[in-house]
Parts: sequence; C-alpha cells; structure tokens
Amino acid sequence: MLKKLIQNLIPSPQAIKNHSSLGILGSLLEDPNLFHLNRYSVSMAFLVGVFLAFCPVPGQMVLAAIVAFWVRCNLPLAIALVWITNPLTVPPIFFTTYQLGTWLLDSPTVNLGNAAFTWEWVHAELGKLWKPLFMGSLCAGSFFSITSYSIIKLVWRWRVIYLWNHRKEKRAKRLLKKQNI
Repeated sequence: MLKKLIQNLIPSPQAIKNHSSLGILGSLLEDPNLFHLNRYSVSMAFLVGVFLAFCPVPGQMVLAAIVAFWVRCNLPLAIALVWITNPLTVPPIFFTTYQLGTWLLDSPTVNLGNAAFTWEWVHAELGKLWKPLFMGSLCAGSFFSITSYSIIKLVWRWRVIYLWNHRKEKRAKRLLKKQNI
C-alpha cells in the first residue's frame, strides 16, 4: 500500500530521464536504484530528504539530488522530502531548531519580539543566530531523519513478513483442501 502510494505521487523514471533540463546528467540517471522502490532506496531517501529539510541552507533540492546520486537512493523521493520545509513550515521549524540550539549551546536567545526582519537586522544579528540555528538544525535533522529511516525499515520489514505469512497460510489452506478432496 505504501509502495503504491509513493509510486502514484512521484514522477516516472522515464519522465525524469526525458526532461530536457536533466539531459546533462546523461548516464547518471541509468542507475535503477535511483527510481526503485525497495526497502533500501526508500529508507535512505527518507534519511537524506528529512535531514536536508532541516538544514538551513539554500539549494536543499540540489543537495538532496547530489546525496541521492552518491548513496544511490530514490532520487524523486529524496528531493520531494526536502519540501517538508516549505514557505509555510520554515518559520516554526527553524524557530524551534533555533531554540533547541540555544538550549544545547547554553547561549542567550536573540529577542525576536521587536525584530524588524530587515537585511540590516539580519546582518547585525547573524553572528548570534547562526550557531544555535545550525546546531539545533543538525540535531533535529539527525533525530528526525534517523527516526524516519528506522520507521520505514521496520514498517517495510513488518509488511514483508506479514505478506509472507499470509501467503504461507493461503498455501496451507489450499494444500489442506486438496488433501481433503
């Protein structure tokens, strides 16, 4: 069920390979693991995508694609998961990771109540903001990516075991039915 849902949400490998702007990648897109939906490629895509979603850097999608090529995980899924942080979720996520970072580093928080959020304010306060934000983002990204990786691995394994047992029971019932005839 999860596999079919993911297959319906992401573009087909052929659509990605035929995209005009991706022609420069050439043979890099030939690796089947970049588009396969197996336990390794999906769980690693969650690890990559969720971690990079929490990183406060520009170009998260490009970074996700590069890391997906490197670790050979599902490329479209890794890129899509970066959108956990989108224009609606960035403020609460990065505020929370900033608060986590100030707690971890035991540093004073910047008073955001009367912040003007202009370039001048950001430039003046950047020295105080970046270390806690970076530390909190790394910790939160690591926690949520490892958690999602583990959950995907466990759910996938549970599902495979469930299906094997279900098939085994069906075979046993058919065999029993044949023997009774």
